[in-house]
Amino acid sequence: MYNSNFDKFPEVIVHGYNGAMGWNEIAEELSANLKSHSKKQVVCKLECYHGVLIEPIIEQLKLIFPDAVFTDVSTALLPAEKLEKMIYPFVTDDPVFGYLTPLTLPDFFDAEALESIAEKTVSSSAACTILYGTGASLVPVTADLLIYADMPRWEIQLRFRRNEIANLGADNKQDAFAYQYKRAFFVDWRVCDKLKRTLLGSCDYILDTTHPDQPKMVTGTALLQALQQVVNRPFRVVPFFDPGPWGGQWLKEVCDLKKDEKNFAWGFDCVPEENSLLIRFDHILFETPSINLVFFQTEALLGPTVEQAFGAEFPIRFDFLDTMEGGNLSLQVHPLKEYIREKFGMPYTQDESYYFLEAQENSFVYLGLKENIQPAEMMSELEAAQEKEGWFDADKYVEKWPIQKHDHILIPAGTIHCSGANSVVLEISATPYIFTFKLWDWGRMGLDGKPRPISLEHGKQAIQWDRTTEWTRTRIMNQFEPIGEGDGWKEERTGLHKESFIETRRHWFSKKVNHHTGNVVNVINLIEGREVIVESPTGAFDPFIIHYAETFIVPASVGAYTIRPYGAAEGSTCATLKAFVREENLIDYRIN
Repeated sequence: MYNSNFDKFPEVIVHGYNGAMGWNEIAEELSANLKSHSKKQVVCKLECYHGVLIEPIIEQLKLIFPDAVFTDVSTALLPAEKLEKMIYPFVTDDPVFGYLTPLTLPDFFDAEALESIAEKTVSSSAACTILYGTGASLVPVTADLLIYADMPRWEIQLRFRRNEIANLGADNKQDAFAYQYKRAFFVDWRVCDKLKRTLLGSCDYILDTTHPDQPKMVTGTALLQALQQVVNRPFRVVPFFDPGPWGGQWLKEVCDLKKDEKNFAWGFDCVPEENSLLIRFDHILFETPSINLVFFQTEALLGPTVEQAFGAEFPIRFDFLDTMEGGNLSLQVHPLKEYIREKFGMPYTQDESYYFLEAQENSFVYLGLKENIQPAEMMSELEAAQEKEGWFDADKYVEKWPIQKHDHILIPAGTIHCSGANSVVLEISATPYIFTFKLWDWGRMGLDGKPRPISLEHGKQAIQWDRTTEWTRTRIMNQFEPIGEGDGWKEERTGLHKESFIETRRHWFSKKVNHHTGNVVNVINLIEGREVIVESPTGAFDPFIIHYAETFIVPASVGAYTIRPYGAAEGSTCATLKAFVREENLIDYRIN
């Protein structure tokens, strides 16, 4: 049995700030604040990110303020049928993909209805009026108290699956998760993020109800100042894990996950747009979406050149793909830059790589096409397999390569690929999220008992037919290049492909290794060794311990740092894989 030391709930400790935990403490803080106002009438706005369970919050606030007037601003939303028509160009009929909306939250509301709420609020004789819900901040009346209830995207997805929430302005709690997620991804989260970026800095309080029975609250100032502290040190976001039809058993052991689950297919250890950040204030452990760090500490986190290219988006993703004792991933391909921009509104595509943390003797990867195949014949057989529920002979068309532990397979967009059973991949990629075109899924069902969507029409536009056996072998299979070595360490360049904006470096070391961010964000995983310690040569941050398979982020502003074996790993050889943005490759990725 593997003795896991993987930290599933990493914290970032900040000092000098308190907060409120539980409704009793929150009540005391809010009551004191409202009583401090000398006005005859006080207006409070409770703005909510999509996915917040507003009803239990309002129940508690009514106990705290029994004489207040409560107004639900969702009554000012446009009718559902009008909203459906408005968002259709962005949600589309495609089962998986849509188009990133340019809409903003005010587009979802009837301006006259918002004005009516404002007039009723001003004319009310109540000493306190509380406007609540997504869009509360849009009501054209001055707020004496502004509270923002935030919510991480991963928790929103879980609430979709439990049929607890609907999409913005919709009554669709019972809709399929795939549709709800697509609509949220292309529409709901986009409009809420635009508002949050303009609003959070002026909020009096931030409310964390990720766990509804354990509410926490901090001042807006405390959260923003805490985020300033976070970017002065290495840190981890909170990982999350998900089962899948091809999932394996490795993550259960290494990451200490529930043994009674059938499998875990994915482990997301660095996807700041969907992960959480746990901040340990003096009094409470506060959960906030880690994307807030990207929004409000962009330059310090990413570095000026990366910010200029990507804006407030985190461009690198690390995740695990576990097929140990599981099955093959789907045969797939990612779109080229021009296609993803034109069809989906995404500014860059998913160039990626597979680094193999584990592999059995029979492990393999499908990568690239065989020589002298006929594209029309291959697509015809894929279509026939899909339409007639037949079988596609992948080995006839796609090259199959044996792989070993610590192999690194580069996958530039347009390259057909599929990781096979009995391996564990650390996937390093750009971060356009969901744009994988499945070509063949081995005739199996998803966990919901339904066929997983296949995207042949998109896929055939993406496949680069000249990436055949020799091209693959010489350009994207284990392209290791020595960079340097010293006392107890050596460094290798491992990719990604030369057209990608991501560079990866592997370090083997038994002694201290010097690193520097180079003023761009670094993302690192401990790929070999029990644990290491990350330190500042100048004592600028507290020593930071990392365990096997954990991913951590080093903000661009950190500059110099060192990594060495620690604890049980002292005296042994460890290895890290580091990814960062190649500044010379950014010109084609500018999105501002």
